[in-house]
Amino acid sequence: MDIIHDETLRPLLAIVKGLRNGVVYGTKIRFPHALVMTFLFRKGSLRAKIETILRATFQHARNLGIFVTLYKTLMLLMEKVQGAPASPHAFLAGLVGGYVVFGEQNPVNTQINLYLLSRITYAAAQILVKRGVLPEPQFPVFPAFGAFVWAWVMWMFEHERETLQPSLQSSMTYLYKDSNVWDSWRNFLWHNK
Repeated sequence: MDIIHDETLRPLLAIVKGLRNGVVYGTKIRFPHALVMTFLFRKGSLRAKIETILRATFQHARNLGIFVTLYKTLMLLMEKVQGAPASPHAFLAGLVGGYVVFGEQNPVNTQINLYLLSRITYAAAQILVKRGVLPEPQFPVFPAFGAFVWAWVMWMFEHERETLQPSLQSSMTYLYKDSNVWDSWRNFLWHNK
């Protein structure tokens, strides 16, 4: 019998495949993002840019692979100890994995954590409505959501800019401040500065 078809090994093989999927997904997500952002916004030599792209891709792929491995391992261990899966297992495994893998403050982890925070905040509001904690809105929520997000970020950009992530500051400066500066047609239409 082939090892990958051995049902007794299936839980362990699922952890190995989770590691593989974490590395592949992390690479697929980070490499194109790092490539575009580095070549659009970073200064430096071609070599430095390539190193930046590869470093960010490696870190994202490694962290996601390790997280998936740790999460699935902890889930398996808790199930074995308790005899069955339980609701708190996912939270506890995510808590430990998040602390170990995504607890280091660096640009890649910050971006991943903020991405997830935005998604879970949105989902949490839906859960509160679904469970009856909040009433079902009788008006379109998304326009209010969009208005609040943009009002808050624009106020922060204008009055507390240093509290925003550097990449967000840079993007917003390009859009809202650099557009106030030109001295020729060349840097009005073609080049920013």
